Amino acid sequence: MQRSTNTRTTGAVTIGLCLIVALLEGLDLQSTGVAAPRMAREFHLAVAQMGWAFSIGALGLLPGAAIGGRLADKLGRKRVLMLSVALFGIFSIATTQVWDLNSLLAARFLTGLGLGAAMPNLIALCSEAASPDQRNTAVGAMYCGMPFGAALAAVIGIVSPGDAGWRHIFYVGGVGPLLVLPLLAIFMRESAHFVAARSGGSRGSGAPSGIAQALWKEGRAGTTVALWISYLGTLIVLYFLINWLPSLVLSRGLTRVQSGVVQMMFNIGGGIGAIVIASLMDRIGKRRTVTGMYLGIAAALAALVAASGGVSMACGGLLAGLFLVGGQSVLYALASSVYPTHVRGTGVGAAVAVGRMGSILGPLIAGQLLAIGQSASVLLSASIPLIAVAAVAAWLAVGKPAPVYASAAAQ
Repeated sequence: MQRSTNTRTTGAVTIGLCLIVALLEGLDLQSTGVAAPRMAREFHLAVAQMGWAFSIGALGLLPGAAIGGRLADKLGRKRVLMLSVALFGIFSIATTQVWDLNSLLAARFLTGLGLGAAMPNLIALCSEAASPDQRNTAVGAMYCGMPFGAALAAVIGIVSPGDAGWRHIFYVGGVGPLLVLPLLAIFMRESAHFVAARSGGSRGSGAPSGIAQALWKEGRAGTTVALWISYLGTLIVLYFLINWLPSLVLSRGLTRVQSGVVQMMFNIGGGIGAIVIASLMDRIGKRRTVTGMYLGIAAALAALVAASGGVSMACGGLLAGLFLVGGQSVLYALASSVYPTHVRGTGVGAAVAVGRMGSILGPLIAGQLLAIGQSASVLLSASIPLIAVAAVAAWLAVGKPAPVYASAAAQ
């Protein structure tokens, strides 16, 4: 009984610390967008140059996720998470000292590497810290920090006065992670599943599997392909909305204040959805949750297409955040459940990296289509078939048998 209580306490501490890191990651991911207008004025940057500042961070996320996930299976989840947190904390502070576009791009790319490497380790740690019937809830609880961190970034931007106030958000985004590092070192324990696997508790013990074996061997090829398609399709639509939802609101003749309200509702919905929808996987099963989630995404997109007034747009934004951001937490939980311990970091990291491609492609494709005269409503309507494809892929992925975890002792 005492051992069980200690295990639950250790798991709760791990999930709580991961939640704090996720909140700081969400803050940092949103920081460039919040700071952009004042940064552009100070450094005399054109819109296209600021576009590069947005994109370079996203480009850093992609290799960061793949490398961070792979290192998690080699060095351990805790160690790589701490390195990742240190990296994005240091270079967030470095962003406050940039002097031109090139230095800004370098700082944001290196920040993106750290942010990208952190997420696969957060997912693996939370999944492996929870009891078998609470793993999806644990991942969702961690991920809800992301939208709330984004909302915090917006608040810091509002209360920071003057053109030089843009630096405040990067100071918070840099000092916060560095203050969390000692807490991770002292209070977070390495995943018991990882320790058991490395000490001979599973068939993957010893030298970690190669990337090809982790993703494509032992019957995982179909799961990997299905998971990647679901990630890519869902995140293309998610990041299209994250970047273009304010423009969509303004195109309906609404005010900037109303646009801000819709964006706030999107983030609130995302925070609620991240924990609620992921927890449903532990309550009603994966297939039912995935089916309901994608039906909800399609309904949210249809609501945004039909919306015209401030109230209807706010409701559409709430639904979109609820199901799309909540859906991302479900996909993260799903990735952690379909790969066994000894390759979990590699599998999750690869899936997150593919999803990051969606975060680049979504805004890019939407921007090009809007530039040639397509309306945002048309793009929303066209997103529904893409969501249908992602839904089928996710449904196929959850149909695969769950992996065997390291050992009963590690549960």
